[in-house]
Amino acid sequence: MDNKLERKYGLFTAICMVVGIVIGSGVFFKAQVILEKTGGNMPLGILAWLIGGVIMLVCVLTFANMSQKYEKVNGIVDYAEATVGPKYGYLVGWFMTTIYYPTLTSVLAWLSARYTLVFLTSVNPSLPLVVPAEQGGCVIGPECIALMLFYLCCGYAVNALSPKLAGKLQTSTTVIKFIPLTLMAVVGIVYGLTTGQLASNFANPALGYEVIGNPLFAAVCATAFAYEGWIIATSINSELKDSKRNLPKALIIGGLIIIATYLFYYIGVAGGASNDQLIREGATVAFLNIFGNVFGNVLNLFVAISCLGTMNGLMLGCVRGLYSLAARKEGPRPEIFSQVDAKTNMAHNSSVVGLLMCGFWGLYFYLANLAGTWQGAFVFDSSELPIITIYAMYIPIFIQWIRKQKDESVLRRFILPILSICGAVFMVAACILGHGMACVWYLIVFAVFMLVGVLLNRKKTA
Repeated sequence: MDNKLERKYGLFTAICMVVGIVIGSGVFFKAQVILEKTGGNMPLGILAWLIGGVIMLVCVLTFANMSQKYEKVNGIVDYAEATVGPKYGYLVGWFMTTIYYPTLTSVLAWLSARYTLVFLTSVNPSLPLVVPAEQGGCVIGPECIALMLFYLCCGYAVNALSPKLAGKLQTSTTVIKFIPLTLMAVVGIVYGLTTGQLASNFANPALGYEVIGNPLFAAVCATAFAYEGWIIATSINSELKDSKRNLPKALIIGGLIIIATYLFYYIGVAGGASNDQLIREGATVAFLNIFGNVFGNVLNLFVAISCLGTMNGLMLGCVRGLYSLAARKEGPRPEIFSQVDAKTNMAHNSSVVGLLMCGFWGLYFYLANLAGTWQGAFVFDSSELPIITIYAMYIPIFIQWIRKQKDESVLRRFILPILSICGAVFMVAACILGHGMACVWYLIVFAVFMLVGVLLNRKKTA
């Protein structure tokens, strides 16, 4: 297959791209969640980070092989279509458009709002909140939900009206997100070793904290959010010098850097506060304990900016979701959603629907997962289960790769895909064991969305 893109990137640049794509804002959020899932059991949390990272590494190498086979292919939808078929490719695309991108974008909008309020209330403790900050106002207060919706609208405006500005925003926030991660990893570990807090947290789980479900499996599910994004890293193949050698190297080295960064950040946070404090207040308390009020607040601001950058990147997928289907003559009313504005070069019909989906899932996440106002049936973690669904959707792709690629080596055809299947199955099993009945409620919602997608598809795929 002829490649028209210039091969301009070397190994070092490729490693930086892989690390920059995957490392986002999930670690700031999920480090606390993993502590909650494990009841403050630090060794168990570290094991969960390692398992999630290994699964990421194996799967990313399998898709790297696919990217070299289908060199112009870019994205999971095209991999699904190339290996399994057009119908499956459409279903994956519909899922990404209506569930995957909007759920994750809305979660990142909430994270951005949360850390913004944490920063503002730290700078001005007298800032009036309907729910006081010490009672979780920065997490569940009406100001948080209002700011979350505001950020979603800003993300839509930037991506729909000024794609160039969106690209510049993405680039500038990439550097910022490494500042709090690196500082907490290095300084937090030294601080924790000096004060004895680190040893105490490793020896003593949180007191009186009830662990629900299987703690290890639930924690592994939580890591999936932080590691997500690796599928995008395989798309740089066509612009790499000597890609057959450099792409696997970049993915392995980059993957190891990502795992190490997350592990050391997680341990660094443990050095700054007790397990009980971290579960109740999150990493913010560790930042303030280690770096003091002024510098700690600045780092919280960096976290907020990092979250906004990641949200901006996900919003890019949201606003283009229906357009990407319509461009293939698939999905509802392709003639409408394939329209592109001549001035902004943006598919506005698609982007409006993407924003509405983000708002829908944002409100769901708030009501079901944060405020606790929605309980009982159809309550599930919309920040984790859609990612586990992607792992489930990988399995037919891996199987078909094994069946069809008869000219590949044993490593590329059998060993890596089989290990990837095992990793994906582990993620699904971990989800079932960790989330229990919530998986059933989610699957019902998933089935309804997919049925609607099938009914609305106007293209008869072969």
